[in-house]
Amino acid sequence: MLRDNLSQVWLQIQENLFPWLEEGLGELSEKQQQLISILEILQVESYFYYGQSGVGRPAEDRVAIARAYVAKSVYNLPTTRMLIDRLHCDIKFRRICGWERKQDIPEEWTFSRSFKEFSETHLPEYIHKNLIKKSYKEEIVGHISRDSTAIEAREKVVKQPSTSTNKPKRKVGRPKKGEEVAKEPSRLEKQVSGISLKTMLKDLPTHCDVGRKKNSKGVTTQWIGYKLHLDAADGGIPISCMLTSASMHDSQAAIPMAEMSNQRVTSLYDLMDSAYDSPQIHTHSKKLGHVPIIDTNPRRNTVLKERIKQENKSTEVINYEFPKDVRYKERSTVERVYGRLKDEFGGRMVRVRGHQKVMCHLMFGVLALTADQFLKLVT
Repeated sequence: MLRDNLSQVWLQIQENLFPWLEEGLGELSEKQQQLISILEILQVESYFYYGQSGVGRPAEDRVAIARAYVAKSVYNLPTTRMLIDRLHCDIKFRRICGWERKQDIPEEWTFSRSFKEFSETHLPEYIHKNLIKKSYKEEIVGHISRDSTAIEAREKVVKQPSTSTNKPKRKVGRPKKGEEVAKEPSRLEKQVSGISLKTMLKDLPTHCDVGRKKNSKGVTTQWIGYKLHLDAADGGIPISCMLTSASMHDSQAAIPMAEMSNQRVTSLYDLMDSAYDSPQIHTHSKKLGHVPIIDTNPRRNTVLKERIKQENKSTEVINYEFPKDVRYKERSTVERVYGRLKDEFGGRMVRVRGHQKVMCHLMFGVLALTADQFLKLVT
């Protein structure tokens, strides 16, 4: 059903839209055709109200600015100033975004104010959410691959105030006989206690700080900024995204991400690496009717480490793979999505500051990537 709908859209673009545009603009390059196709799938203009009245930028200009920010991601332009320069010197690019003449292009400060408005209203997140729900309305997703990636930011680390209360501290050591020590529930325990998704998201840290993570070679890397969490479906389609502080552990985003994705699509398998190996995450995944396939984290259990090592060696000798191991290989989907987001859609070039604006910048890239991946399914 999804492929059929996308095929119809692509047929309309190829047979009707491209020839009509080439009559007025001339021959279109491959990159221009990609941009036009992405904008046609996203339909950004349908999220603006043209009959508004009062003070402010006309809706027509805000539509063109929103389309221009999608184009900025598609062309992988580092700054808004470079985007405006491109609009001034490239007539085809300018008309595709929505401006006929150079004089119609707003000043840089207008772009900045509009971007702030888009970030405050969560415009790209809203468009992405609706696009996914509409596209997967009658579809079943086989695998949801979940992971996070480092997002470097050009801002200072925010020191959070101490969360300690005025309660008297007990003495260090074992409690006295008969003394009961109240243990505060962990974030994961709170998440599985039945609280709403909104409450879960509010509880997660979103300030800029220092993150540390081991790469695939076992080397610990460090960065200042944020951490982007993403759920990807088969075919490399981003389903849901979340931006948190860089220092937050991946496992604390798993349950909110699962809830977000569950509200948008129907899926069968949850694929995660060993950072998500927690009883609460396993239980929540099963509660949603999914099958969790999570890499085992032996932590400091040397016996378990040795057992896993022996099992892996045995399966290699007899050249056998367990079905869950075959499915687990699909988890590389989310890593390929991150690769495309950073290399092709502006994920490495964050020039804005603050959680809202950084998320808005990344989501324009995710929007463009999602539409482009849809096109790849039918071309």
